[in-house]
Amino acid sequence: MKWLSKMKILTFADMGQLLLPIYPRDTRMINMTLGVREHAGSVYYLHCGVPIYSHESNDLSKFRYITSNLILQGLCNNQDIVDAFHVSVDSVRRWKKKLSEEGEEAFFTEESRHGRSHKLLPDVLDRIQGKLDNKQSGYSIAKEEGISEGSIRYALRLGRLKKNPSKK
Repeated sequence: MKWLSKMKILTFADMGQLLLPIYPRDTRMINMTLGVREHAGSVYYLHCGVPIYSHESNDLSKFRYITSNLILQGLCNNQDIVDAFHVSVDSVRRWKKKLSEEGEEAFFTEESRHGRSHKLLPDVLDRIQGKLDNKQSGYSIAKEEGISEGSIRYALRLGRLKKNPSKK
C-alpha cells in the first residue's frame, strides 16, 4: 500500500467521486492531467481524458494560442510546454505575454506588411532610386532616410532597387 500514497488520485470535492482519466494509447502527457494527441491531421489537447482544444497539425498560430491559454488557465506551466513540444522557453514566454496583453486576436490577425519591410514602401523606394540614379552612396541615403544601409543592400539584392543603371 506504500505505492498508493505516492499516487495522485483526483476527486470531485463535493461528491467524493474518483476522476479516472482515460487517455488513448498514443497520447503524449504534458503533465499529470494534461495530454496531447495527434490523429488524422489534427492535434487534440486532453484534460483528464476529455478533449478541450484541437487544431490542424500545421496551424502554428492556434498552437501558440492554445499552449499560451493552457498556461494562463493554470493547467500547466511554461516548462511543461517546453518539455512536451521542444520549443524554447523564450518563445513560450513571448506567446504567453502576447496573449495576456493583446488578447486572442493578436494570434489570428494578418500582418498588413505582407512580407515587405515597413520602411521601404513604394514611395520610399522611388526616392531612394532617384538618389541612386544621381550617384549618391547607399550610406548617405540611409542616413537621410533614417533606415539602415543593410535595408538598401537587401532591396538591391532583391531587385527592387538598381544601382547605377546604364543609360544608353
